[in-house]
Parts: sequence; C-alpha cells; structure tokens
Amino acid sequence: MYMTVIQKQARLRALLMAGIVAVMVAPAVVSADKQSPPDTVSFVDLERYAGRWYEIASIPNRFQKHCRGNTVASYRPVEEQRIEVINSCLDKDGSVDTAQGIARIVDSSSNAKLEVSFVSLFGWQLFWGDYWVLELAEDYSYVIVGTPNFRYGWILSRTPELSTEIRQYLDERLRASGYDPAVFVDTPQGLE
Repeated sequence: MYMTVIQKQARLRALLMAGIVAVMVAPAVVSADKQSPPDTVSFVDLERYAGRWYEIASIPNRFQKHCRGNTVASYRPVEEQRIEVINSCLDKDGSVDTAQGIARIVDSSSNAKLEVSFVSLFGWQLFWGDYWVLELAEDYSYVIVGTPNFRYGWILSRTPELSTEIRQYLDERLRASGYDPAVFVDTPQGLE
C-alpha cells in the first residue's frame, strides 16, 4: 500500500518525536566509574561546516531504524546561532524520508556544542538533543558527532565513502573519546 506524502510526514514526525523524547528523558546508565563527557574540538567554523554530509556509520537508534541507507544531513546557517538541518534517508519501503529541524549553538566560544530539534509546535521547538563535534578534519572533510552520555554517535563525511586509513583513524579517535567503535554500524550509501 502506498502512503501519501502527508502520511509519510506524519509517520516521520512521530518517529522523530519518539527518538528525541528518548534522548531528552531517558536516564543515563550510571556506574561506579562514571565516564566523563567526551571532549569537543576547540572551534567549528559554521560557514565551513555548512553543506551536505554523508552518514558513514552511526550507533543504531530508534529514530533512524526505518532507514536502510543513503542517509545524508545538510546544514545551512539561517540566523546568528541557528542552523537549518535537513536529514534524509532511504526508507525500507524504497521512499525517501526527510526531516527538517533546527540547531542552536550552546557553546558560542567554540561552536562545537549544539542542540538539535526536529519537533516544532506553532514555531516553538519542543525537544532538543545534544550534538557535539568531537573530531573534525582540518579541511572539514569528515567529522565525529556525539553526545555527552555516549548513547548516540555518528561518523559523517563530505563523500559517500572514507578510505580505510581515515576510518581506522576515526575509530582510534572514537576510543580516545570514550566510545566503543564496535557499536557503530556502517551506513550503506548509493542504494537504489
């Protein structure tokens, strides 16, 4: 059965809301040797960061479980301290799902700590999830994005593929940041 555009948007919004609610209200697992939040990069030039990014790998999460690949994110500064976010992926039924949100700068001295929201009601963003830039190539060709509680993480690239050497380097950086690279699942690109 084919879904209308409105039905797809409603489905995507419901999935995104569930994911964002999970990010915002789910309790973090605390152990006796509580892990400190990961360090971020010292500075992000938002103009250089803007544009299209391909998801290379991510920690599986509820708000992306319907995606089977071709996941991309596009960022565009829209006003001071705000960035338009458009995420899309190839859904399991072969359609393209798109989610539009907004990011706001949390740490303006570095621009490396942001919050993202995909849930808006009458122009008000209701739920915000952390988006921390943990590693960024000098030429802005790849990035590791994570969260202070280590529950979410993404490896993004300006190209649909990364060399083996760069991927190994990013796995090392994930370990140094406190993440286990083994929990990151590769994201297929180029699917039809």
